[in-house]
Amino acid sequence: MRTFNSLGEQEILALAISLEEEDGRIYSDFADGLREGYPEQAEKFAALRADEDGHRHRLLTLYRERFGEHIPLIRRQDVKGFVNRRPVWLTRPLGLNAVRKQAALMELETRRFYELAARRTTDAGVRQLLGDLAEEERRHEHTAEKIASAELSHEEQATSHRLFVLQVVQPGLAGLMDGSVSTLAPLFAAAFATHNSRETFAVGLAASIGAGISMGFAEALSDDGSLTGRGRPYVRGMVCGLMTALGGLGHTLPYLLPDIHTATTIAIGVVMVELGAIAWVRKHFMDTPLLAAIFQIVVGGLLVFLAGILIGSS
Repeated sequence: MRTFNSLGEQEILALAISLEEEDGRIYSDFADGLREGYPEQAEKFAALRADEDGHRHRLLTLYRERFGEHIPLIRRQDVKGFVNRRPVWLTRPLGLNAVRKQAALMELETRRFYELAARRTTDAGVRQLLGDLAEEERRHEHTAEKIASAELSHEEQATSHRLFVLQVVQPGLAGLMDGSVSTLAPLFAAAFATHNSRETFAVGLAASIGAGISMGFAEALSDDGSLTGRGRPYVRGMVCGLMTALGGLGHTLPYLLPDIHTATTIAIGVVMVELGAIAWVRKHFMDTPLLAAIFQIVVGGLLVFLAGILIGSS
């Protein structure tokens, strides 16, 4: 790798052309990746791509005037000091917040490059163009910040809500339901069989953590998100696993109390709160009628709870 200070004017211009070509293609990828879910934001990135293309043409014109037709291939990764960028095609589906942050960083880095390059050049024409481009990149930086703070349209807000439901709420709800319901039977079976808080807590803890690990892997391996738009599988798996463990631990923690009867009473109250929270989430995010959500969750939880009591008492 070369240091920036070792580059001559010809190499600086060749590198600037390469940077503008790369940034333009990245903005094109941003616009394409956001067009379906965020059409207004996609158009703004398309406009930035057109600006970068204009910069490239101006740099090419000046380069031909000074150094001829051949342009040496100098890429950002060949010069020390540039930040490594994760390829856009590896991060599909694109998240709007991540795109906004990367765009702002791209403009900041490119502006600093032009400012440093302008100071190092002695040719008046090259210095003027690089200085002008630095100022234009500064305006692009402000544009990227405005995109980051812009209000989303109603359609884009609806799309953002749908993505949040697909990528966070659904796996979290599945985990919470599984953790809250599936651990009831072993926990209360242990409580009624042993009449010992410590042993019941150990059973509940093992059931909660085991269910969390199992559900996390199941969710992560079920869908890579490439076609469904449900996001990164390991994030969904982590959300699902944590919520599963949390759902089980909620009614397990009361058994840290030494008195088994007090602990069981509190645990039953916690279960009712958990089932109510699940019903509310289903109504608020999944458009399930509240009475139907309560009926489904309460009946299912009650059956598992009774199964645990019957098994533990037998």
